[in-house]
Amino acid sequence: MPRVGRISYEETRKRKAAGVSEYWEAESMRREARRKAVSEAAASEIGVLNEREILIAGAISYWCEGAKNKPYRRLDKVKFINSDPGLVKLFLRFLALAGVTPDRLICRINIHESADVETARKFWLDVTGIPENQFRRPTLKRHNPRTVRKNTGADYHGCLTIYVRQSAELYRQIEGWGHAAMLAAEDSAQAS
Repeated sequence: MPRVGRISYEETRKRKAAGVSEYWEAESMRREARRKAVSEAAASEIGVLNEREILIAGAISYWCEGAKNKPYRRLDKVKFINSDPGLVKLFLRFLALAGVTPDRLICRINIHESADVETARKFWLDVTGIPENQFRRPTLKRHNPRTVRKNTGADYHGCLTIYVRQSAELYRQIEGWGHAAMLAAEDSAQAS
């Protein structure tokens, strides 16, 4: 019977690392499939939203991501900022339902100076469908070399700020819709 030589420490580590890598590659695919299945099932529970539901969702979105009055600073202006194209589209649909015409919108991209600003501009023009002349000069965030940013690469498009001109009354409506939705949720929790 031939004698098998001992495996070196380096070879053992190499084989172990390869096995671990192979395991996690397969496990990552299984986990991603489970995540996707749960997400798709949840999306199918929602279905198509009616106008009232879009109004509620838009008001809550604004209350989470929009500029709000402070006791020491009342602006009563609608200013929404986000980096998620889906949420931006929802907010634009909400504005249309609230009676805001597209000519009242002004957009500004907020992006790191080391990013591809022109690609981001094209991206947000495509997402929003808002004419280029309603986009203002981008706000560039200075690069801090001590910071290790993860929001880089082809998928990074910065954040889009949407301003609504002449929006004091709309701001007050959003405030009311948002508060009503939050109170309704509170009341239904107390009733159960």
